[in-house]
Amino acid sequence: MKNILILLFFHLSIIASAQEAKDVVKKADEIAKGKTSIATITIQTIRPTWSREMSVKGWTKGNDLSLILVLAPAKEKGVVFLKRKKEVWNWIPSIERNIKMPPSMMNQSWMGTDFTNDDLVKEASILEDYNHSFLKEVTIDGRPCYKIQLLPKLKAAVVWGKVIMDIDKKDFMMLHVEYYDEDGALINTMHCTDIKMLGGRLLPAKMEMVPANKKGNKTVLLYTSLVFDTPLDGSFFTTQNITKVK
Repeated sequence: MKNILILLFFHLSIIASAQEAKDVVKKADEIAKGKTSIATITIQTIRPTWSREMSVKGWTKGNDLSLILVLAPAKEKGVVFLKRKKEVWNWIPSIERNIKMPPSMMNQSWMGTDFTNDDLVKEASILEDYNHSFLKEVTIDGRPCYKIQLLPKLKAAVVWGKVIMDIDKKDFMMLHVEYYDEDGALINTMHCTDIKMLGGRLLPAKMEMVPANKKGNKTVLLYTSLVFDTPLDGSFFTTQNITKVK
């Protein structure tokens, strides 16, 4: 009986720890997104011999609805990405086509950057598609953080085989993220800096995505504005609206 009680206590402790880890990730996700968000972002793609800059505007509503509009450069201006739950569409104005993106494209580069399509439109839910567990406590840029491991659930259709997140213990900011493939190899590392008030919240204004096996390559996201909790109707995030958004 004693052994059974010990095993039961151990099992319940694991469940409680997993829930607490998920709660930390959920809080960080909610702070970064709000009920809705509207952001303007500059994206710098840096390579050993060249670099390019892009400006985008993004709208989100919860975890199921998001839309990204490319503002510049002129060649890509007007390109739109729309996500509704697990479905993603891409409007290309130059050919006047609205293309539904298959799941197989989620791990491909988004607009030539080091971010994947999945990273930008967040098709995979970091809350629902993964199991969460605490690894240890670490310090990132002088800030005490939780190190949390995310492993995909058995039948989850996700890009990554494992994700490791470092989340600030005080303000619940996601400061460092490592993305691994199914074989456990590190693919990308994202580091978040330039912490400031954005939309009335303390958040990193700069995110750098660095691929593990491509020396000299990185993509930098710079938030130029961020507004939370502006009412957005669900009809905004539709294929009917995708050709009209400005």
